[in-house]
Amino acid sequence: MDLSKFRKDFPMLRDGITMQGKPLVWLDNASTTFKPDCVIEAIERYYKHETSNSHRGDYDLAYATDMEILKTREAVAKFIGSKKEEVVFTSGATNSLNLVAFGYGAKYLKSEDEILLTEAEHASNVLPWFKVAEMTGAKIKYIPLTKEGRLLPENLEKVITDHTKIVAVAHITNVLGYQADIKALSAIAHKHGAVLVCDGAQSVPHIKIDVKDLDCDFLAFSGHKLCGPTGIGVLYGKYDLLVKTDPFMTGGGMNARFDMCGDVGFLEPPMRFEAGTLNLAGIYGLHAAIDYLMGIGMDNIEAHERELKAYAVAKLKDYPNVKLYNADSEAGILTFNIDNIFAQDAATYFNSKGIAVRSGQHCAKILTSFLGTLATVRASFYFYTTKEDIDCLVDAIAHSEDYLDAYFI
Repeated sequence: MDLSKFRKDFPMLRDGITMQGKPLVWLDNASTTFKPDCVIEAIERYYKHETSNSHRGDYDLAYATDMEILKTREAVAKFIGSKKEEVVFTSGATNSLNLVAFGYGAKYLKSEDEILLTEAEHASNVLPWFKVAEMTGAKIKYIPLTKEGRLLPENLEKVITDHTKIVAVAHITNVLGYQADIKALSAIAHKHGAVLVCDGAQSVPHIKIDVKDLDCDFLAFSGHKLCGPTGIGVLYGKYDLLVKTDPFMTGGGMNARFDMCGDVGFLEPPMRFEAGTLNLAGIYGLHAAIDYLMGIGMDNIEAHERELKAYAVAKLKDYPNVKLYNADSEAGILTFNIDNIFAQDAATYFNSKGIAVRSGQHCAKILTSFLGTLATVRASFYFYTTKEDIDCLVDAIAHSEDYLDAYFI
């Protein structure tokens, strides 16, 4: 399926946006994605025609907003294979993972318990667990990765014990792009009585997800990485676990009652986790983004990105001055360095060519020791990325020696 036809739906790709006077080549999709017209129009619909608060008004506008929240929850549930009651709206994957860490982990973990992570985790799936371990006395341990940086089920088997209560891992890692077998990892975790927390920030936008098949206990993802707005995300949780989880925040809209004596009754999930006014425009936009992606087909998106990744790797293998860190990973993420050019300097050079890439540690600061380098360059693709975009990157790399000569010699 030719996905380049969808580029016309994106103002950022359609309206002649430039950087440094050059046509924009957007290769930072693991960070955030562009928004199609339908998402922008959905947000405008809320602000222009349906502005109201949710669950607080006995009038038509409020009812329309309430119905959109319900429809979006149903759309998310269909998208990931869950029940609508298991879909919690948050501000993003970070908020979702913190909710699990502090609402569930901090409530049940004890000093003899273990939390298992990997060196490849994003800060959002590390720092909350560090804090919870500090609060509860639980121990942080790490599942060993293969020499390439892949998480294998057999490596979880090597370190998990009956003291392990939380296994928190990325479905697809944000630096190397390796895809973990969450279904197998969940089975191992459950065999030992542990809960599997899945960071889906880099998987949900790119591959088909069925949480029932994966059997993960919690799944977190962000709207802005799947063509939706910033400031909106989702926490999926098995309903029986959500019932056991405490709210991360309290306030209006999530309680059934409270009195002067401090007696508080919370609503049932998912509403008990949605204190205050939700990002309503974000919810409108998230719904539109999910419908848009489902119209394209997640299998088509995954196949396109894998084709692009193979194309990019084949091209870059011709350049001995380029070190690829993840040539064999599944995701449309290409992480590399150019000899004698520090990652941030390389990113600045690419910017001069109109190419947007990410450089640095990518919020995965533990991984630098594993990789043996302080920073890397990351180019990341989406369904609207073309081979011509990759050709621009490769051409810039081919002329990087000129940059090196001009600025560093």
